[in-house]
Amino acid sequence: MILTEHLTKRFGGLTAVHDLNLDIPQGQCFAFLGPNGAGKTTTIKLLAGLLKPTSGRALVGGHDIQKDPVAARKLIGFVPDMPFLYDKLDPVEFMLFIGQLYGMRRGEVEPAIDELFDVFDLNETRKQIIENLSHGTRQRLVIASALLHEPKVIIIDEPMVGLDPRSARVVKNVLKQRSRAGVTVFLSTHILSIAEELADRIGILNRGKLIATGTIDQLREMSGEVGALEDAFLALTPEEEEEGATREAP
Repeated sequence: MILTEHLTKRFGGLTAVHDLNLDIPQGQCFAFLGPNGAGKTTTIKLLAGLLKPTSGRALVGGHDIQKDPVAARKLIGFVPDMPFLYDKLDPVEFMLFIGQLYGMRRGEVEPAIDELFDVFDLNETRKQIIENLSHGTRQRLVIASALLHEPKVIIIDEPMVGLDPRSARVVKNVLKQRSRAGVTVFLSTHILSIAEELADRIGILNRGKLIATGTIDQLREMSGEVGALEDAFLALTPEEEEEGATREAP
């Protein structure tokens, strides 16, 4: 469902993403991990079509995000790390606007809003102006809006930022349910416990290079660590590591 082929992005002399090759099938929850500055957010922007690659390509549902962006984006529910909302709208107006962007009829948008507001506990905010909402409430609204058109692929960058434990649990449950229903989830996070709980497979990016992919058990085997994912992650991303070949589970 998500395929990258030799995906590379340079900013001047800096290679933020280097020769990235991923193949993420339908219904898989894939967690993307890496130290600060590893290139995770750049990769997500490439997948969402917000950045143009220097070379290589990214496909979503078989559609090249650069050559056929409309078809690709119809499949994607995208939650960036710093989402933009229209502060002078109320949440219902914002959701109706998002529905219009995806060509949804009002008759199908309104029941979807009701369902999502129930799931994300947003009903009490219906008539509040977005600029008056807390950061966590805004984050829940953004995630709800990304799910409005029933995307086949969810691309989400640091989803738990600003969420209290109850809201974080709701988001994790929703992502699990969508993945089990056949939705592909591409999740970037600094919180390793989230990846440990949600991911079917994990990719580790370091200095722009994909250095390891596999299940948690496979990453433990690659790293020689038998404990928590944190131990495997730290062993695979030492500060002094030089560029090398990707370690990928068979």
